[in-house]
Amino acid sequence: MRPLSASLIIAAVLGLAACETTPATSTAAPPVAVETADYSQLMDDLRILSADDMQGRDTGTEGGAKARDYIVGRLEAMGIGPSSMGRLQPWEAQGRSPDGPKTFNGINILGVIPGTRVSDKYIVVTAHYDHVGVREGHVYNGADDNASGVATMLELAKRLKANPPEHNVLIVALDGEERGLLGAKEFVEAPPVPLSSMAMNINFDMTGRADVDGYLWVTGTYQHPYFRTALDPVQPRGSIRLNFGKDTPQDTGSDNWVMASDHGMFHRAGVPFLYFGVNFHEDYHKPSDDFERISPAAFQSATELAIDSFHRLDGWLSR
Repeated sequence: MRPLSASLIIAAVLGLAACETTPATSTAAPPVAVETADYSQLMDDLRILSADDMQGRDTGTEGGAKARDYIVGRLEAMGIGPSSMGRLQPWEAQGRSPDGPKTFNGINILGVIPGTRVSDKYIVVTAHYDHVGVREGHVYNGADDNASGVATMLELAKRLKANPPEHNVLIVALDGEERGLLGAKEFVEAPPVPLSSMAMNINFDMTGRADVDGYLWVTGTYQHPYFRTALDPVQPRGSIRLNFGKDTPQDTGSDNWVMASDHGMFHRAGVPFLYFGVNFHEDYHKPSDDFERISPAAFQSATELAIDSFHRLDGWLSR
């Protein structure tokens, strides 16, 4: 996740909010019960992806390739098949680096879980697996940003594979977010399914440190107010609850998250979105963003809230 200028954010918010079409119904789906979870795999995913040997998972590096191989292995172990264009989506694009503009070669990871009821629509669930790598000899492990979001996405994928959703679901681990949302831009410009078949994008970026303020923030209900109808009934998990915002014209600078992560590219392309993430904390984009800094209870509660929210949206969009 990254701050953007207020002018770019407000322009994107006002431009696309003006053309939003609200579905005919606003009735929320009934609450979905989630079974008591075994969190060992969730915590293993977080720990492994944020370990020193991943070298900060920078785009186009050995560490990034190692993280990619791990995520592919997890999807295949769960029996989640590839998209119509395959498992991997390579791309080349110019992005930002500490030394100025640079060409990056990245690879998105794609998986599909077929739905049981809505065969012509997809919910696209995204989380970027890259981070900023190694700088001045320091490994930036990016436990919260964004090993946590990937681990949350994989936990959701595991449960959806066991209990299929109503919509088709695309599980997408994106590369190059830290270099300018590059993987997301490639995905929406060359998608495996038409943009018109995407019911929405749900983006997880930084789900690990909800104990900062007790919230898993949801950005995008200002642009898509009908999603608030679906999510208002979601109950707190442990000490963590949903909070809505960071998406109005009054939210300026780094406090506006509409274009702050990969969901911004979906928003720009006209695909409805919601972003789930935690507030900024002292370890954001620092070498200290390590596995040991994440409270298991807060992370597990945030993951449950994210999964609860998915089920509410899946059911609500099917009406």
